[in-house]
Amino acid sequence: MNKFLKPFYYLYQAVFAMPVFFLITVYTAFFTLFTTKWKNSDFVHRTQQFWAKSYLKLAFLPVTVEGSEKLDMKQSYVFVSNHQSTTDVFLIYGWLPSVFKWIMKQELRKVPFIGFGCAAAGHIFIERQNKRHALESIGNAEQVLHDGVCVVVFPEGTRSTNGQVGRFKRGAFHIAQELQLPIVPISLSGCYETVPKGKLFVRWHPVKMYIGDPIDSTKYPKEQMDELIALTREKVIEHIEKL
Repeated sequence: MNKFLKPFYYLYQAVFAMPVFFLITVYTAFFTLFTTKWKNSDFVHRTQQFWAKSYLKLAFLPVTVEGSEKLDMKQSYVFVSNHQSTTDVFLIYGWLPSVFKWIMKQELRKVPFIGFGCAAAGHIFIERQNKRHALESIGNAEQVLHDGVCVVVFPEGTRSTNGQVGRFKRGAFHIAQELQLPIVPISLSGCYETVPKGKLFVRWHPVKMYIGDPIDSTKYPKEQMDELIALTREKVIEHIEKL
């Protein structure tokens, strides 16, 4: 986007896109609250996908997705993704076809509407500094991973400050090994450029999600977890592109 259009793009976000997205967020939160009985159903998930897609569509961000055909909708997976910015959440939520639950940091429970909406949807909050609570959260994740319901984890634990992929933590891989579920690496590109950490307004930039081949976690016993983590991280990095 050229320099002449940028001020108008930011003005559009402030006076139109953000207020409209706020209204969609409120609607989605209350819809989710009143449909908790069917929180794992496809129709509830599609409504939540609409919320996520509206964010990128209101910002006119071009989206490319590759690899969806590799997924079996009846199979539960542990998805692991690099974490570049807040745009990651909307891209995965909007375009990943599987019904899934996020494993997300406890602080997000306090965000107005989003916090109680996520709780009603059955997403799993984790208090990273509390080891006992973290183990309980992993147990909660294991309870929902059946009949095609999946979980999505950012194994870096927080957004990248420079766009590079950080060290992967072990939680997602523990879940996959305990339940003998495939791990699917997700590679996100372009998201860091849209909303770098600490920024409010969206910067126009194409974004892409690449869904990798499922990795059979049963081939890696617990004593080989580090090898599984290294392979998954390598697969995530391999398909991150410069857009």
